[in-house]
Amino acid sequence: MPLYEHVFISRQDLSNTQAEGLIEHFSTVLADNGGKVVENEYWGVKTMAYKINKNRKGHYAFLKSDAPATAVQEMERLMRLHDDVMRVLTIKVDKHGEGPSIQMQKRDDRDRDGERSDRGDRGGFGGGERRERSFGDRPDRGDRGDRPSFGAPRR
Repeated sequence: MPLYEHVFISRQDLSNTQAEGLIEHFSTVLADNGGKVVENEYWGVKTMAYKINKNRKGHYAFLKSDAPATAVQEMERLMRLHDDVMRVLTIKVDKHGEGPSIQMQKRDDRDRDGERSDRGDRGGFGGGERRERSFGDRPDRGDRGDRPSFGAPRR
């Protein structure tokens, strides 16, 4: 059977359990039509680049499936009819990637960075040496070279 990857965005005002319930609902739709979900991931609430149906954020979900085309078409049809689902993207792939998706890897990296309590010799932000500047350290702004100022007539 062909392999597919699906990403869908549901409304932001749903709870996490309702959004995860949508994943289970659409997984059963695939299973009822002769397919199976190999893996699913709930990516959480993310800010979108632009508003969709007056929503700035949405619950993102990712499914990896092994299903016939008719099962995928039925699932997409039901997703488009569902009031809580705003966008759907389905891609046919040659093989599924090993391990978690990039989104989940980024989340794991953030979690590991948050757990690290000591920052070593990095210090604060930027990691470099900071030098306090005073007004005396400014370059001389009176010497502007050959550039004409805005008020001076051009030659």
